[in-house]
Amino acid sequence: MSLSPVALAARRVLAAASHASHEGKARTWKILSFTVALPGVGVCWLNAYMKGKAHSHEQPEFVPYSHLRLRTKVSLSSPAPLYSKNKEMIWGECMCIFSLQKFPWGDGNHTLFHNPHTNPLPDGYEKVDH
Repeated sequence: MSLSPVALAARRVLAAASHASHEGKARTWKILSFTVALPGVGVCWLNAYMKGKAHSHEQPEFVPYSHLRLRTKVSLSSPAPLYSKNKEMIWGECMCIFSLQKFPWGDGNHTLFHNPHTNPLPDGYEKVDH
């Protein structure tokens, strides 16, 4: 595919103008990366490090809230429909059946990503030796 001389000249002029205008912007972003971004990452790292050092590593007091750490599964089952004298269907009240549903891994009481330092079991924290 050959371009006409006018199209070829226009292409070269536009390409040169584009290249010259972006050359200064690349240098600007390079300077900003080294003078703003890297020190910003360093300040954030220092902040996280200082907060980690000041953080208490003791477990909080265990409070057995009734709505947390549930190990039951609720299944709703409805009784057979009842019919009135004029053959209208009447549904009885729905029964809630609570059954113990253990996790399918391990002993069934620990979550998949259980951390004994931070995640209590339904009866309290585990004793961890280290």
